[in-house]
Amino acid sequence: MAESIEGRLGAEPYAYLTTTGRRSGEPREIEIWFAAQGDTIYLLNGGGSKPAGAADWVRNLRALPAAIVRIGGERFTAVPRFIAGAGTEDRLARDLLFAKYQPGNAGDLVGWRETGYPVALDLRPA
Repeated sequence: MAESIEGRLGAEPYAYLTTTGRRSGEPREIEIWFAAQGDTIYLLNGGGSKPAGAADWVRNLRALPAAIVRIGGERFTAVPRFIAGAGTEDRLARDLLFAKYQPGNAGDLVGWRETGYPVALDLRPA
């Protein structure tokens, strides 16, 4: 059985998320923090000037729920799940991201963890 994305790529510092622009129809790529569990990655929007869930990448995924994700040289197709308020998976996403990034961050990520908007991406090889 193949090793999960978490096992192979979970320690990578960033994922590269490509969505389709909801107005332009053009590909839009961002570098973003992620945490993996199995073959699902979790992303958290927040910490900027926009309200949680209002980032362009989240709005693009809502308009067209498909994406491409690159992590460490591997490429995946992704189907988003909007898990804010979804109980245990919402909490899991927040805790995994905090545990991965707080130790190496000079700032305090508690506010980001608690107020950000979590999105799960179920990945498949592209």
